[in-house]
Amino acid sequence: MTIADTRANTRANTFAQSAVLVADREVRMRLRSKAFIISSVILLLAVIASIVAGSIFGASASSATTRVAVVGDSAALTQISSLEITEAGSVDEAETLVRAGDVEAAIVPGDGPTGIRILALDKAPGELVQLLSASPEVTLLEPAAQNSGLAYLVGLGFGIVFFMAATLFGTTIAQSVVEEKSTRVVEILMSAISARALLAGKVIGNTILAFGQIVLIAAAAIVGLVVTGQDALLGDLGPSIVWFVVFFAVGFVLLAALFASAAALVSRQEDIGSVTTPVMMLVMIPYFLIVFAWDNDLVLTIMSYVPFSAPIGMPMRIYLGTAEWWEPLLSLLIILATTVVVVLFGSKIYANSLLRTGARVKVLDALRG
Repeated sequence: MTIADTRANTRANTFAQSAVLVADREVRMRLRSKAFIISSVILLLAVIASIVAGSIFGASASSATTRVAVVGDSAALTQISSLEITEAGSVDEAETLVRAGDVEAAIVPGDGPTGIRILALDKAPGELVQLLSASPEVTLLEPAAQNSGLAYLVGLGFGIVFFMAATLFGTTIAQSVVEEKSTRVVEILMSAISARALLAGKVIGNTILAFGQIVLIAAAAIVGLVVTGQDALLGDLGPSIVWFVVFFAVGFVLLAALFASAAALVSRQEDIGSVTTPVMMLVMIPYFLIVFAWDNDLVLTIMSYVPFSAPIGMPMRIYLGTAEWWEPLLSLLIILATTVVVVLFGSKIYANSLLRTGARVKVLDALRG
């Protein structure tokens, strides 16, 4: 081994050790923050509450029954689980039961085409009318793979979790960078480690925290679905949750590098918003797209290949069953390649701006060094 190789290995070891130290510092600081713990608990409880609420409302909707009195043959009606049948000996008896409130409606013989008529007290029972109506046979040429209402809630869930986690940790990184610049702590840090090691440590530390939070939320969602008996939904939702965690882990590294490099351009907390707004837009746009275009296959397909929206778009398409087996892999490769490029440019901007105080540093000046 040559002297040059030895020096290169030493620099690599020093860089890795420095990055690990900074990452450890970032993790410890966040775990000691009450705001971080409270926000994480609130997000976790919101996910669990939504699953429990869905189970309760679904159970109540499925168990709701209509009490009806029937005059004549009731054998066919007893097969309908949503009806609670009370046999009446005559029309007058059925009418008495309705007036007394013992039943909600009565089905009695009639002279119309259907041969029956419904007795109700003050309004027509819509659900009972629909049950007794003769419906034509329906053939769907392109049947939906999932329930539309449930699909919207799944997309909304992915969007909210991605938006909140990326915003929370991205803002934290930006504030940390500017705080170190304004207090000149960064000058002390850079006397011991390189700027790139400092950036790497911040990105790694916050990515570990964000990834851990997402994994915890995913685990809570899976356990909640199992405990509440929604195993069928878990079978459909499980693969998309796993891919969401994978895409988020890679996509957050990209966003973290952008937040850190953007924050390095300014020296005051008041100026953070002006430089991080473009990055925030990259986080907000996918959220609004999934809210308003969750059922648009073209929009979802484009989202699944754009690095900043793929963590939402691709898991949603996997859940809907519209993505081929190779598409998540291709999308992941695109995100990885984009992340490498962004990290390289971001580290250059970060390193060239970190020690500049006063006026805001222009991006081109930071790139030129």
